[in-house]
Amino acid sequence: MNVYTGHPNQISGVEELRLSGGRGDGMRMLYVRNGLGLDFWISADRCADISRLSFKGDNFGYFAPCGYVSPSYYDENGDGFLKSFTAGFMTTCGLRNVGNACTDCDERLPLHGSISNTPAENICYFEAEDGIHIRATLHDMSIYSQKLIMEREYVVSCKENVIYLTDTVKNVGLADSPIEILYHCNMGYPLLDENAKVNIPSLAVEAKNEISKPGVSSCLDVEKPKKEWNEMCFYHKLSGKPEISIFNPKIQKGLKIEFDTAELKCFAQWKMMGEYDYVMGFEPGNCLPAGRDVMRKMNMLEILKGGEQKTFHLKFTFTEKG
Repeated sequence: MNVYTGHPNQISGVEELRLSGGRGDGMRMLYVRNGLGLDFWISADRCADISRLSFKGDNFGYFAPCGYVSPSYYDENGDGFLKSFTAGFMTTCGLRNVGNACTDCDERLPLHGSISNTPAENICYFEAEDGIHIRATLHDMSIYSQKLIMEREYVVSCKENVIYLTDTVKNVGLADSPIEILYHCNMGYPLLDENAKVNIPSLAVEAKNEISKPGVSSCLDVEKPKKEWNEMCFYHKLSGKPEISIFNPKIQKGLKIEFDTAELKCFAQWKMMGEYDYVMGFEPGNCLPAGRDVMRKMNMLEILKGGEQKTFHLKFTFTEKG
């Protein structure tokens, strides 16, 4: 407790709020501040993902045109996911499918799975010596089907501008279960504009589709918003513990994302430079965003046996140095 303050939230902490009005009416939000200029919102009813995030007054994430949308409006048919895809700073995709809607082993799977439209349970938070801890539990479970539980924890440092994310996925059922997870981290204006410098330490780059092939050589370039732009997606081969970064000298701020390829073996880059739809996605995952059926055919699909668990780590560092 700081003797200069009357309440801890004067400097930093977590505040619980609810949205009012529109399709986000009633959604639970956690507003988190570390007292060093890092402010962000955790959407408790949307997988405890990070929706809006700003660093020392500048926005870092992309906020989609649909804005906040309650999971009660979620449509798993076709491209219905996009109608409620807020994007935000980070959307979690999975746990049963990532990427294209598909049918795998007679199971119909929606675009990017349903975990991002699942409300979190058992949310709690507290402050310790290493920072602010926020914990939540997600259930991806069904009768006669999968029995997956994800335990999520953020640790937000109050000594430096760093967020640590740890997710542990457990198969509490008896049957083996596929497990796919991808962290859809979405960079937006003013962090993202034509001045931004992107670094992805790739050993090789591959286009996801024919539309993306012409953009492979310039995939790290950031263009001005254009009226006509077809989204592109690139698969980067990485090794070890890579550091993905973006820095914009115009605002003198940037971000580094770190993970371990032993846990998250795949990395996709989403590049959309269209007017209003202006975003670049950094997407570490244990699979490619191609659909579970494709991962099975490529022999890349991970399986959790009954009683097994797997843990994934991400580190976000916010900086004023390029």
